[in-house]
Amino acid sequence: MIDVGIIGTGFIGPAHIEALRRLGNINVVAVCDVSQEAAQAQATQLNVTHAYSDVAEFLRHPGLQAVHNCTPNHLHAAINRQILLAGKHVFSEKPLCMTLDEAHELETLARQSGVVHGVSFVYRQYAMVQQAASMLRDGQIGRLFSAQGSYLQDWMLEETDYNWRVEADKGGPSRAVADIGSHWCDTIQFVTGRKIVAVMADLGTVWPTRKASLAGHSTFSTAQEEQHYEDKKVTTEDLGFILFRFDDGSKGCFSVSQVAAGRKNRLSLEVSGSSAALAWDQEIPQQLWVGHRHQANQILTDDPSLLSPSVSSRARFPGGHIEGWPDAFRAMMQQFYQAVENGEMPPPGEETFATFHDGAQVMAIIDAILRSHQQQRWVNIHA
Repeated sequence: MIDVGIIGTGFIGPAHIEALRRLGNINVVAVCDVSQEAAQAQATQLNVTHAYSDVAEFLRHPGLQAVHNCTPNHLHAAINRQILLAGKHVFSEKPLCMTLDEAHELETLARQSGVVHGVSFVYRQYAMVQQAASMLRDGQIGRLFSAQGSYLQDWMLEETDYNWRVEADKGGPSRAVADIGSHWCDTIQFVTGRKIVAVMADLGTVWPTRKASLAGHSTFSTAQEEQHYEDKKVTTEDLGFILFRFDDGSKGCFSVSQVAAGRKNRLSLEVSGSSAALAWDQEIPQQLWVGHRHQANQILTDDPSLLSPSVSSRARFPGGHIEGWPDAFRAMMQQFYQAVENGEMPPPGEETFATFHDGAQVMAIIDAILRSHQQQRWVNIHA
């Protein structure tokens, strides 16, 4: 068994714990939160034996081998640094940190530490995303022409929708792009095998002032009780539109929005090549659309017997047994902990999960998008 600890028990922390427990060889031994009272309450609810409110003390827990950083964005860099310096394997929520300088520091420290390090870019772990990447690698769509797509949500649609992610000092200078656009960038780069090297961005804030509940709101809260509010100035974007160029000269575009009514978690992408096209939608994750010119289009489903041999094991159940986000999350943890069991990172280029290098590269894209919007010009990316 591998002894694991979780720092941060908000929306995403319990999702990590659930996925880890599905692996069968992970023992979640401790949680850490902002206060001892909060940590103990969550430990009791999640059936975890030990609770801490001090990160340094938590990292000294006997036998602790790996740590998941599930804290708010502004704490990612400092806590990731503590974990690495303590010599523990580290799995970080995204974004890796809040600035490009922090990203470069953490990437270097992770490489020097010799521990296994991962970032929670989960969408590349879906079976049909793996299938799409396999089809591109095998040349089934021909020469890559373009890629496009979007990531749309509606949880910040209304003026009274408020969360710590809105505040630049806690969530970072970018919100929609850093929070969900980062996922889209990682996924499209994984599928195509190409890197985004230049961007042109136009970002927007539809609510320059939001009404924050004095009682507080958690992520994806649906509380309907009577509220009292205070006005809060908003400097982070609600939506954005980005043109980009890949390193092979092909081009693309994507949009992000957290104010798209009716869209709950719709990451969609389409890749066009000289022979065929592929499209995938996270809200119907078991299907991959394959477009043709001279024959009927296809809908490929996640039946293991229909997938590429290198991918078939990623669909864990027979066709028709729909797998979704929790299953992709489990797959991500499985890939990470296979490396932990081996005691080292996979060789460069053979990683099956996103690493701190990937996290830093996506941070470079986010940084370039912000500068492009501010300067209203194309910006090259130097990861």
